[in-house]
Amino acid sequence: MIQDLFDLTGRTALVTGANRGLGQGIALGLAEAGADVALLSRTGAAATAEQITALGRRAFEVTADLATATPADLAAAVDRVVAQAGRLDILVNNAGTIKREPAAEHSAASWAEVIKVDLDAAFFLAQAAGRHLLAQGSGKIIFIASMLSFQGGILVPGYTAAKHGVAGLTKALANEWAARGVNVNAIAPGYMATDNTAALRADPARFESLSARIPATRWGTPADLQGTAVYLASRASDYVHGAIIPVDGGWLVR
Repeated sequence: MIQDLFDLTGRTALVTGANRGLGQGIALGLAEAGADVALLSRTGAAATAEQITALGRRAFEVTADLATATPADLAAAVDRVVAQAGRLDILVNNAGTIKREPAAEHSAASWAEVIKVDLDAAFFLAQAAGRHLLAQGSGKIIFIASMLSFQGGILVPGYTAAKHGVAGLTKALANEWAARGVNVNAIAPGYMATDNTAALRADPARFESLSARIPATRWGTPADLQGTAVYLASRASDYVHGAIIPVDGGWLVR
């Protein structure tokens, strides 16, 4: 049956930044599809874990601060997930940060933090998870890209650079790992109603100008990413490699 291709029963996923927002929505979507889910966050993800457990799936909390973690720390976090869950099949690199400052005044500290969290940590987590997935000959890695993987944005040079890097990294890893049974793809969310966009939504003029360009006539929600995440995590996407899938309400085609 075609729906069996989307069944994640028996799989274990690791989702970063799963305590709220897009990460929480993705984690719950994977759990509803049958996966057990490890939740990596800086402050814990008890509320998400409780909802996953209520669905009859196992939830594992892993604490790590991506702004300070070393590559060895991130590899150890992945190893803890494998030790606790017994396996790892899916990595969703969702956690990220953004700093809004004009380019001429964009501080070195802001630049460094965004690049470390949004790009460096994403690579080293993918590298660590990839070692396990390559060893077993199967697995799915999903990066969370952005509209700013395609565009330049305003007041966010570090974030734009990082998300362009995520797009390139998705393609680079797909080139190396597709033949070894590991799918690497990305989702590029459009304008989503989350904490990261609170400043935009609080600015009436900016909110109106952005909203007017979305053909779907609304901002997205975490639930809007669940179907695409389950697809990329499942056997339904076994022949999809290096894709960056916009989930943007039509923003890019406007």
